[in-house]
Amino acid sequence: MLQKDDVNKSNLKTDSVMRNYQVAKFDYKIQTNDIISVRFESLTPKEYDFLATQPTQNLGGGFVGGALLIGDLVDEDGQIPFPVVGKVKVAGLTIFEAQDQLQALANQYLESPIVKVRLLNYRITFLGEVNKEGTVTLNNNRVTMLEAIGQIGGLSDLADKTNVKLIRQRGADTDVVYLNLQDENFINSPYYYVNQNDVVIVPALKQRPYRKYFGQNLALVVSTLSLLVIVLNYTK
Repeated sequence: MLQKDDVNKSNLKTDSVMRNYQVAKFDYKIQTNDIISVRFESLTPKEYDFLATQPTQNLGGGFVGGALLIGDLVDEDGQIPFPVVGKVKVAGLTIFEAQDQLQALANQYLESPIVKVRLLNYRITFLGEVNKEGTVTLNNNRVTMLEAIGQIGGLSDLADKTNVKLIRQRGADTDVVYLNLQDENFINSPYYYVNQNDVVIVPALKQRPYRKYFGQNLALVVSTLSLLVIVLNYTK
């Protein structure tokens, strides 16, 4: 993948930067139906800290924040609820912008608060000529397409890397885009980074039936000819 005209050439300079790309900044913005974890920590006494994350016992006997396990679903209006404060809109914000907004909110009610926001359902689905079809959940929201492909074990030998289909949700809209992962210029593509809920479909090469069944058919032909030779030898 990401080939250039210097592929397989000899006498390439070693320990040197061959090319430099200025990759566009990517910051995922929260959408409706995303699940985010919001944790509040402060010096405010527990009996007065209505924003504190309630502990939940885990299987190991320790305690972790309940929001990390459950999270808050961003509703159709792009909001998440909080006690006393009410609903706060987070859709359209990056994770860090949402964190800053909630930090400003917590500063009004709590003593020396710290707010931590994480996206819990950053999932990408891969179908077709990949080594492991299915949905992978990523642990951060700044992952390139190549990194995501690595999460599922890469593409199969029969994958057509020049016509990879990407289906991307943008609110009420759905985009269908074809990507050429063979071209190194893909690094400059606006689709270089994956988005939450992307679906990637990798088609097979046109010669797939030939490559897949040629060995089987060749073995069958050879076996048939061998049997025919044996029969002819016995009938002489």
